[in-house]
Amino acid sequence: MASIGFDNQKYLTTQSEQIKRRIDQFGGKLYLEFGGKLFDDFHASRVLPGFEPDSKIRMLQQLKEDVEIVIAINATDIEKNKVRGDLGITYDEDVLRLIDIFRGMDLYVGSVVMNRYSGQSAADAFLKRLTALGIRCYRHYPIAGYPSDVKHIVSDEGLGKNDYIETTHSLVVVTAPGPGSGKMATCLSQLYHDYKRGVSAGYAKFETFPIWNLPLTHPVNLAYEAATADLDDVNMIDPFHLEAYGTTAVNYNRDVEIFPVLNAIFKKIQGESPYKSPTDMGVNMAGNCIVYDDVCCAASRREILRRYYTACVERVQGKCDDDPVRRLELVMQKGDVTVENNPAISAALAKAEATGGPAGAMVLPDGRVVTGKTSSTLGAASALLLNALKAIGGIGDQFELISAQVLEPVCELKTKYLGHRNPRLHTDEVLMSLTISALTNPLAELAQQQLPKLRGCDAHFTVILSEVDAKLLKKLGVNVSCEAKYETKKLYHK
Repeated sequence: MASIGFDNQKYLTTQSEQIKRRIDQFGGKLYLEFGGKLFDDFHASRVLPGFEPDSKIRMLQQLKEDVEIVIAINATDIEKNKVRGDLGITYDEDVLRLIDIFRGMDLYVGSVVMNRYSGQSAADAFLKRLTALGIRCYRHYPIAGYPSDVKHIVSDEGLGKNDYIETTHSLVVVTAPGPGSGKMATCLSQLYHDYKRGVSAGYAKFETFPIWNLPLTHPVNLAYEAATADLDDVNMIDPFHLEAYGTTAVNYNRDVEIFPVLNAIFKKIQGESPYKSPTDMGVNMAGNCIVYDDVCCAASRREILRRYYTACVERVQGKCDDDPVRRLELVMQKGDVTVENNPAISAALAKAEATGGPAGAMVLPDGRVVTGKTSSTLGAASALLLNALKAIGGIGDQFELISAQVLEPVCELKTKYLGHRNPRLHTDEVLMSLTISALTNPLAELAQQQLPKLRGCDAHFTVILSEVDAKLLKKLGVNVSCEAKYETKKLYHK
């Protein structure tokens, strides 16, 4: 599990060089659309072991004298209070988080652009809040016929009616809290306005997935398809690239659909387009930095499996319908993905059958599988967490990490004074108890020191975890999946 399949340092170097070449190609001004997560790309780090979640931002730091960041957000997402699933915060709050992160890394944030703005009250409130914080804001509006009516789009009534974003740096990075935020439309609008102002500028796209120079059904690309199963994105062979060069390259449907629009804009600006295909627009070098393909394939298959279990859980919770689950089942078939790809699944199910209660299992960095069962004082997640720390730290099962003198008063506090019916401790309460025990118990202190080694481990549970346990394990970097059923038949599970 701990094997490395991706050369991160090579990625940082080659990616920076590629972007510099693209800036020069357009005479010193480039709008670079950043797809996916710019700062914390945990999906990439899971499917490309060795890829650091902050690799892309570190790469930009190498170019920071030339970089200006524009953050795009969709007004509809604000109105719907859309939440970023991996962090549990709304998109508008994530904009503020991103600004703080970029500034903390000495990167210049020029402005925020509100896309698809049509007077939404929540969008107006957020714009007012940003303005009060001293952040420049711009509005871009819905365009009738986008993206098919090229003639209307490339006109004063189309892109021309958008606010022009004032920028001062040679590399303008357009990023967003999540997909569908209008990053490409922002870049297209800027190109149109720059043309009218006589400014020479170009556009390129930085999209880590799908990786253009891997096969369409490569597990890494299929894992991206699994990650976007709830969207209308589909990986496909780039037909423009195939026609222009006679070679296959992988892209996705939205880029293929928008390519004629981008071509029309470039033809209006320069008389001809510098690109022959959507793949040409990209600057992604990730595919060239895979050093052990089998490691990345195995990691990607586990990711697909996790996505499938997550979709099944979300269907039970009413967060999605059958469509994402069916799409993921097809992806699993294409990628030859089965439950055997994650040994924790069979181990957890076997433990549950043997004990007659909810259970969990985890694959440790050295490949060993440990389990945890539900008891009178610990839930399955808490028991598994302690057992994993014991195993990694070389602590025998016979040794007690948290004494009854600590556990029992905490359980009593929950039921007697806090009104909980269930005395069993959640993972956060267990870690607090472990910390207290570490003051007098050297083994507890040793176990606590193993927490960083849980990052990247796969765990599976036979019931849907509580929100507290799910969040805590995510913070520890554990990759969690669950069977799509609750421990009880109650309707309310908070």
